[in-house]
Amino acid sequence: MHLFSAMFLLVMLAVMPCEALYPSPEEGWQIYSSAQDADGKCICTVVAPAQNMCNRDPRSRQLRQLMEKVQNISQSMEVLDLRTYRDLQYVRNTESLMKVVDGKLKVASDNPRSLNPKGFQEIKDKVSQLLPLLPVLDQYKMDAKMILHLREEVRNLSLVLMAIQEEMGAYDYEELRQRVLLLETRLHSCMQKLGCGKLTGVSNPITVRASGSRFGSWMTDTMIPSSDNRVWSMDGYYKGRRVLEYRTMNDFMKGQNFVQHLLPHPWAGTGHVVYNGSLYYNKYQSNIIIKYHFRSRSVLVQRSLSGAGYNNTFPYSWGGSSDIDLMADENGLWAVYTTIPNAGNIVISRLEPMSLEVLQTWDTGFPKRSAGESFMICGTLYVTNSHLAGAKIYFAYYTNTSSYEYTDIPFHNQYSHISMMDYNPRERVLYTWNNGHQVLYNVTLFQVIKTSGD
Repeated sequence: MHLFSAMFLLVMLAVMPCEALYPSPEEGWQIYSSAQDADGKCICTVVAPAQNMCNRDPRSRQLRQLMEKVQNISQSMEVLDLRTYRDLQYVRNTESLMKVVDGKLKVASDNPRSLNPKGFQEIKDKVSQLLPLLPVLDQYKMDAKMILHLREEVRNLSLVLMAIQEEMGAYDYEELRQRVLLLETRLHSCMQKLGCGKLTGVSNPITVRASGSRFGSWMTDTMIPSSDNRVWSMDGYYKGRRVLEYRTMNDFMKGQNFVQHLLPHPWAGTGHVVYNGSLYYNKYQSNIIIKYHFRSRSVLVQRSLSGAGYNNTFPYSWGGSSDIDLMADENGLWAVYTTIPNAGNIVISRLEPMSLEVLQTWDTGFPKRSAGESFMICGTLYVTNSHLAGAKIYFAYYTNTSSYEYTDIPFHNQYSHISMMDYNPRERVLYTWNNGHQVLYNVTLFQVIKTSGD
């Protein structure tokens, strides 16, 4: 049976994390376990690769190395230019002094008898003022050697480029690379459309960084679509106000290129989320949700989550003032909490992001103190049974049908104490804070996708 002649395509979509965090960059777009079920439907597993597969081409690596060398040479030339300009200014400033010394030496040479002790001392003083020119001239000598070295580097670069050109022959490598990138963009676009499904598996953990205290949270923007690559980190769960904003994931991994936001109100717990450029968090010792806009560094709105417990009234099993957990998925912004009328069972509310108004609420019937953490995927709340080693995803509540089921989805709790676990629908990974380690998990979703033309 032809793959696309089927009315429905059942896909297990194993989603990999972004950019350099792919655990197996050698894998490309691949389909595994192609088969038919009893009804004749096609069943397969799709694995999405890292972007820019062409980067694995040896010639691409050579070109990247050449680019780095060219950049280094450019930087060296800039340094030489600045230093030469500075030294030239110094030489120009001493030009008048040199003329004075030259004039006095000529007078002394033409009429030696005119050189008395006082005149000799004056010439000696003027010459001593010219002594700082010696290291400048020495620097000129060193710079001349560097220019020779740079010239040799440029010559070597030209030879390597010629070799690559001969190897590539008549093919336009850049054009081919752009065509492959376009294809990958279309495939990733397709992957976005195939986003929603039922969680069936969680990958092994990918440790991104070890930083901060035992408890905390970290995140990227969960809004779809978004080109925002910033990463935010919030250390601790008690009365914190400092949010670190990193420019990219690589900067976060290296602990560099960050700015600090000082929130006007302290936070409680670790259930924060960034959605469309704003941070949503629970205000300390209250059930108030605050929307803080990063670019304007201001609070746009705050609203009380009516009846929600706070200050360790109904936390997760690990405590930590985790009464109110804010999260986002493909369907928008959510709050997970509980109330006294709900007898401590988990309540889910979908929030309007602009006003924080509660749009709809569900009572899951699952006791929050028995949950280690929870996260939303495609309108389904998944709950772990512990925050310690041996934890698994134990419970799922489907808001589209107001129904639930008990699940058995294991995952490796590598550092034995998870205090934050959130799904990012844009990247389709789980972000966790595990005993001072920032960790990612890939997820596998089971879906039924209708093919075009049916």
